[in-house]
Amino acid sequence: MTETTLFERITVNPNQCGGHPCIRGMRIRVIDVLELQANGLSSAEILEELPDLEPEDLQAIAKYAIRKLDHPVLALAA
Repeated sequence: MTETTLFERITVNPNQCGGHPCIRGMRIRVIDVLELQANGLSSAEILEELPDLEPEDLQAIAKYAIRKLDHPVLALAA
């Protein structure tokens, strides 16, 4: 699955979940899945907890988070 295809799984709708990124138009927010991972749930446990998710969704969430966090930081000279 290409990176472009993965990112198509992340949707943003200003009229849904306060405009937060969700998975495939569902009301499952990216941040909620990241919190489950941060709390120690395995991919299998997350997929069991949220049966509408697919393994590719978890991969898309990880790549989305990486893309959001990987940006240049510009330091201003004092």
